[in-house]
Amino acid sequence: MQHEIMYKPAYTLLEIRLEAGERIEAEAGAMVYMSPGIGISTKTKGGVFGALTRGLLGGESFFTNTFTANSKGVVGFAPPYQGDITHHRLNGETLYIQNGSYIASSPELSLDTRWGGARSFFSREGFFLLKMSGKGDAYISSFGAIHEVRLNNESFTIDTGHMVAFTEGLDYNVKRVGGLKSTLLSGEGLVAEFRGTGTLYLQTRSMNSFLDWLTPFLPKSG
Repeated sequence: MQHEIMYKPAYTLLEIRLEAGERIEAEAGAMVYMSPGIGISTKTKGGVFGALTRGLLGGESFFTNTFTANSKGVVGFAPPYQGDITHHRLNGETLYIQNGSYIASSPELSLDTRWGGARSFFSREGFFLLKMSGKGDAYISSFGAIHEVRLNNESFTIDTGHMVAFTEGLDYNVKRVGGLKSTLLSGEGLVAEFRGTGTLYLQTRSMNSFLDWLTPFLPKSG
């Protein structure tokens, strides 16, 4: 299927062009528009248990929508916040996606959750990562612009709040920045150190940092 990503990087819109009989799956609520001749159906991706895992623990909706072209047409998608969208083509490998960054994918791709363990708990990014595998097109979104880093048997350190997705071949370990004083006073907190060979997708803004900045301006109760 063909796609176009427009208005990058702050107010990005993804448009998928479907030929008759083609399908695209998307996160519930991500659709902006669709042309006549496009049908929509809703289901629980991966069955009831898989949907509960995605919704309660993975930070995603319980449901995914499938858009099927009865005739040639287009469907537009966008994330719920100001940010970017990128395309990643999978050819049998696996892509791990942070909570909230999945937007759409080919129906041939499987979407499941992966236990993040204590590393995810301490990095405040939730217990689960979404695990996407198979052959097809994946579309992921970010808060801010997406920055792509390719590693070749290298290591790379990022703030945990800036992670969007990474390919298999990469592993990570969450650790403190320097000593205890640096962790508490530097404003960086915990970081994830990635190692291996693969592609790492980062977002130029952190939702946690944005909320920390916004909170003092919110009305106080009473």
